[in-house]
Amino acid sequence: DPCGHPLRMTGLWRLVGALLAGVLGAGAGWANPYYNPDKPHHTPTGFRNNHIGTVNKPLGDLLRWRYEAIRDGLPKPPGSPTPVVAPDLAAIQANARAGAAMVPAVTWIGHATALVQASGLNVLTDPIFSERASPVQIVGPKRAQPPGVPLADLPHIDVVVVSHNHYDHLDRQSVVDLNHRSQGATLFLVPLGLKPWLENLGITHVVELDWWERHRHRGVDFYLTPVQHWSARSLGDRSQTLWGGWAAFGPGFSWYLSGDTGYSPDFAETRRFLDSRHPQGLDLALIAVGAYEPRWFMKEQHVNPLEAVRIHQDLGARRSIGVHWGTFELTDEPLDQPPRDLAAARQALGVPDDDFVLLKIGETRRLPQRQ
Repeated sequence: DPCGHPLRMTGLWRLVGALLAGVLGAGAGWANPYYNPDKPHHTPTGFRNNHIGTVNKPLGDLLRWRYEAIRDGLPKPPGSPTPVVAPDLAAIQANARAGAAMVPAVTWIGHATALVQASGLNVLTDPIFSERASPVQIVGPKRAQPPGVPLADLPHIDVVVVSHNHYDHLDRQSVVDLNHRSQGATLFLVPLGLKPWLENLGITHVVELDWWERHRHRGVDFYLTPVQHWSARSLGDRSQTLWGGWAAFGPGFSWYLSGDTGYSPDFAETRRFLDSRHPQGLDLALIAVGAYEPRWFMKEQHVNPLEAVRIHQDLGARRSIGVHWGTFELTDEPLDQPPRDLAAARQALGVPDDDFVLLKIGETRRLPQRQ
């Protein structure tokens, strides 16, 4: 379009970005330094999923997706903006200072970024505070609204958990700024392969884990668990670093982050693994509910709301909050579609409305603490 229609320009960027994200495959000659032949998800050149191996799509499928989206003018503009509220910064800061008396609470900052306050720790998930989910800030998917809590207004962050290295989950400037404001005191928990990348940025307080491994920090057990996805930050590094979900068990509260994932038996297996170590179960799950259309292209790597509710059931979580929606325009559904599809999914699967909810950007939800 010679007039630069934004939908068409966005479609062009997605095509270029997908190619740069390593759709063409792993770099020739690269050897996985973490390779353990006794672990089926390890390969000599990287990592793979438990139940599908790879979610690689041929270049022809990518081109078909982008052509059809541009042809049909997708995604359509949302009918209503993502709900936003002013954050209760005083309450967030007071809770952060409460130590052992901290009330379990979650604040949705946007996309998969949330502040989880529980068991005396302030934990930030998949941090992205930049304007664009992109390797550069002049092009790429742009935020529909600012972060619900500006990075400068966050309390001291004790731990950052990263599910995988895609740009909308691991933003370079955000992690650099988080490390700087804590003078290196923030602990970064990451999947295998991301520690060297962070160290190259001057971030040295890093622990990297394989699936099912645990790290204990100030009385809270963090586990990296399998999900069905992939990784890449550049041409030729596809699946060279690991991806996963996170489960955290501390005094009086436990929670889970799905990261990006397709639906798989991994979640029932995760429940069995966690229940064998922490029979109290999960009090909360943060589950991705956005970026899922078209299904023929996205199904293996991104769940839709119906599958997200199934994950909630598979995990046995007492409550779930939907994340990864309403912030960046990444796929073909409108930004305001996930709430409607989630409501239909709850009804279809018989899940009470209060058991799987969405927050407004900037909203804090306090949660009951187990006795």
